[in-house]
Amino acid sequence: MWKEHSRKDALDAIAFDEKEPVLRALHLGVLQAIVYADVFDFPLTLPEIHRYTVGVAATPDEVASVLGPSSPLAALLYREDAFFMLADRRHLARRRRERARASRALWQRALMYARLLAAVPFVRMVALTGALAMENATENDDIDYLIVTEPGYLWLCRAMVIAVVRLAALRGDRICPNYFLSTAALTLDDHSLFTAHELAHMVPLAGLDVYEQMRRLNTWTNQFLPNADGPPQHIPPFTAWRFTRWGEALLRSPLGQRVEQWERERKVRLFTAQGRGIPEVHFSEHQCKGHFSQHGQRAMQTFAQRWADVVAAFNLPSLHLE
Repeated sequence: MWKEHSRKDALDAIAFDEKEPVLRALHLGVLQAIVYADVFDFPLTLPEIHRYTVGVAATPDEVASVLGPSSPLAALLYREDAFFMLADRRHLARRRRERARASRALWQRALMYARLLAAVPFVRMVALTGALAMENATENDDIDYLIVTEPGYLWLCRAMVIAVVRLAALRGDRICPNYFLSTAALTLDDHSLFTAHELAHMVPLAGLDVYEQMRRLNTWTNQFLPNADGPPQHIPPFTAWRFTRWGEALLRSPLGQRVEQWERERKVRLFTAQGRGIPEVHFSEHQCKGHFSQHGQRAMQTFAQRWADVVAAFNLPSLHLE
């Protein structure tokens, strides 16, 4: 347990001399990483705090230096074993251990279904997203995937992926490929902290070359998370099954193209009507983003409120968090 500091000591220390703006920015960036993770009831380890420090490029040693017991942040934070969290959220260490156990149980099934998804014709990348990618899942959570397809076949590919979803449901598993992109649409328009985190947390399971291309095309994420290079963990990539290429050759026909057009037109029309007024959904030739629950918007609203609470409690500088 860290030595307790008084509130006045914390206020005096975190104010920092104006001659040390870089040091102050690092403290605030580290604190923002912890507050953002708190939105998901997720305490962070030191390597994770380094990876997700907001807005400040720093080395692991530099991040560790602002988390020591003599740091002004010590009054705001609590450490249990390897986990750092807000001082009034001490129960999260136990919750993280419980969710880590649940996540380990889900991982093998997630890898099995990812192998099936990677075998679907025209799939070019399968990446794990959501709570399981963070190892923050409960035993009943969905297994979320982002899938990248070859251009011109996204909706035909999606229809085949839904067959895998239904197979999983018969086995009692809920897999949720709720975001499809073609390789022609890897540059993302939503430049927010939430989307930067989604990319940084994403674990590529197949199509590492496409993942690397996607990260290169979205270097704007470095403005938010400059230390989050590459995937958070490396999984040996799957190789495509031979019948996948045979299926693609068969579907590259006038009939396959007509089916793609028919499926695209009817689903875009249906989903667009269902998602009218929801900014987190988008349906087109190159994208199927079915985030109807507006999870990103709700997460950012919660983060903004929790950060405002910390700012008010400790008289910290307010920052632009969009």
